[in-house]
Amino acid sequence: MAGIEDTGSPPACLIQGVSRSFDMAGRKIQALQNVSARVARGAVTGLVGPDAAGKTTLMRICVGLLLPGAGSIQVLGVDVSQDPQRVQAMVGYMPQRFGLYEDLTVRENLDLYADLRDLAPEERPRRYEELLSLTNLEPFQKRLAGALSGGMKQKLGLACALVKPTQMLILDEPTVGVDPVSRRELWSIVYRLVADEGLSVLLSTSYLDEAERCQQVVLLHQGEVLGEGAPAEFSGRMKGHSFLVTSSGDRRRQVQKLLYRAPGVVDVVIQGEGVRLVMEKPGLPDLRELNPELAGAEAQEVEPRFEDEFLELMGSKQQAGPAETELELERRSPANGQADGTVIQVEKLSKRFGDFYAVNQVSFQVARGEIFGLLGANGAGKSTTFRMLCGLLVPSEGKLKVAGWNLRRAPAKARASIGYMAQRFSLYTQLSVKDNLNFFASAYGLTGGRRRKSIGWALEEFELNDLADASSGDLPLGYKQRLAMAAALMHGPEILFLDEPTSGVDPLARREFWRRINALAEQGVTVLITTHHLEEAEYCDHMVVMDRGEILARGTPKEMKERFVSKENPDPSLEDAFIGLLEAHRTPKEAV
Repeated sequence: MAGIEDTGSPPACLIQGVSRSFDMAGRKIQALQNVSARVARGAVTGLVGPDAAGKTTLMRICVGLLLPGAGSIQVLGVDVSQDPQRVQAMVGYMPQRFGLYEDLTVRENLDLYADLRDLAPEERPRRYEELLSLTNLEPFQKRLAGALSGGMKQKLGLACALVKPTQMLILDEPTVGVDPVSRRELWSIVYRLVADEGLSVLLSTSYLDEAERCQQVVLLHQGEVLGEGAPAEFSGRMKGHSFLVTSSGDRRRQVQKLLYRAPGVVDVVIQGEGVRLVMEKPGLPDLRELNPELAGAEAQEVEPRFEDEFLELMGSKQQAGPAETELELERRSPANGQADGTVIQVEKLSKRFGDFYAVNQVSFQVARGEIFGLLGANGAGKSTTFRMLCGLLVPSEGKLKVAGWNLRRAPAKARASIGYMAQRFSLYTQLSVKDNLNFFASAYGLTGGRRRKSIGWALEEFELNDLADASSGDLPLGYKQRLAMAAALMHGPEILFLDEPTSGVDPLARREFWRRINALAEQGVTVLITTHHLEEAEYCDHMVVMDRGEILARGTPKEMKERFVSKENPDPSLEDAFIGLLEAHRTPKEAV
C-alpha cells in the first residue's frame, strides 16, 4: 500500500487503521481490515473496488452511521466516533439508494431535506435557486420525483444532499443505472462544486473510466487497501503490458476466447475492431506462442489504463473462473423463427399510456445467435420495448414475432422460449438461493427429474452450491446477478432478454458475465440486451439507439462510430457516438 503522504495541510478526511466486522448468519464477515487513507481538501478522491470490497461500509463510518471496530476517522478535523452528529451537520452524504420521496415534487423534496438539515427559511430561496440552476432542474420544480428520469432523480438526490452548504460531499455509487449523458452531467456538476466552492469529495464507483476522472484513488479489495495515489500512477506501472490484437474477419469473440486461455494473460476484452490484451510481463507477445490458432493475428502496443493495473492487482483471470456456460436448449416448433434465421421481428411497434407514447413506431429484427443491443438514455423506451417482447405488456400497435410465435396470438408459447433478467434484482430476497431456483423452476413448468437436473445445473454452473441456503437478499451484487441469470436460463431458452444486467456490478463480475453471454451466443442463443455501460456494447453484433420512444440509428458498433469520425476526433468511441446522436436529436435547451 502507498503510504499517506504528508502534504503539509490537513486532509478533509483522515482514515487511520480502521477495521469493522459484521455477524451474518452465524459467520463473522470482516468488512474492513486496518484501512488507512486520506481524502484531500478541494479535490475528488475515488474509492474503487469490486463488490464486497468494503466501500459502502467505509463511507457509512465516515459519516457516523456506523462505528469502527478499531481505528479512527477524522472528518474536517472532527473525530467521527466522538461527535458523529457534528460531522453529519457538516457533510453532505448521498447513499446508493438516496431517499427521495417519489410522491412529492422536486420542490417538496428540497423543502423536506431543508427541514431535516435545519436550513433557515430565509436562506432557502437563494440556496434552492443555486441548486436548481446547477442541476438544470428549474423547469421541473412541480414535477413528482417519481416521474423524473433516472438521471434527473440522481441530480435531485445530489441537490438534496447539498441543500445546506457544506465543505465535504460523500457520494456512494452516484452514477449507477444512469445513462452516459446524465453521467457526464453529474461529473460536470461535481467538478463545478470543487472549483467554485472548494468542496472536498469522496466518491465510490464501479466504473473504472470514472476512476480516471478522480484526482486521487484509494483501491479497496476484501476490506484492505491495495493502493493509493493518482490514477496515472496506477496506469503508469502497466506501460508495455497493454496491446490491441486484430485479425482478418470478425473473429473478436473467438480471439478473446483463445487469448483468455493463454498463460500470462491478465485481461482480455473486446474493444472496437479488435481485442484489448493485458499481459503479466511487459513486451510485445508472440501470439502464435500464446495459442497456435492465433496465427495471422497481430498485436500492437496501446497506452495503459487505470483498469489494467486494477485487474492486475485483483488477479482477475484467476478469480473469475472460466464462466463458459453450457446450456441444454429446448427446441420448440414452429421452426424457431423464419427461414432466414430471424427469431425476433418487430414491425411498427408502439405503446401508448394515455396520450403519451413510450414507444413509437419501432421496427427491427434479430437473427439467431446474435447479440443485439437496445441502447438509449433513461426514459428512452427500452424497458417498455423489452416488456412487450416478453409478453409482459400488450402493444398498442404493431406486430411482434418471437421464436416464430405471434405474441398477440400465442404469448404463452412465445414466453416458453424466453429467458428474462430484469433491470432491478427481481428475485425473492427473503427466500434462499435454492428456494428461488425452485420457485422459477415451477414457474417455467419444470417437473420431476428435469426440475432436479436444472436446479443442480444452475447451482453448479454459476458456482452457487456453497450459497444454496443463503438468503438471496444478503448476497453481494455480483452473486445476485449470477442467481438472476441462472433463474432466467434454467429452462433452456432460445432467446435471452437482459435489461441493464450489469448496472452497479464491478468489473470482475462484468467480465464473467460477458464470457457467459459469448458462450451462449456461440451455442445459438439469441441475446437482446440494454446497457448504459457502452464499452459493453462493443460485444453486440448489431444495435439500435432509441430516444423518447423512437429509433435514432441502427447498425454495427463500427457503423455507429463511423458516423462521428472527424478531424478533431478520428477515432470516436461508442459513447461519443451515443452522445452525438442524442445531442443531434434534442435542442440545446432540453434537459436530459
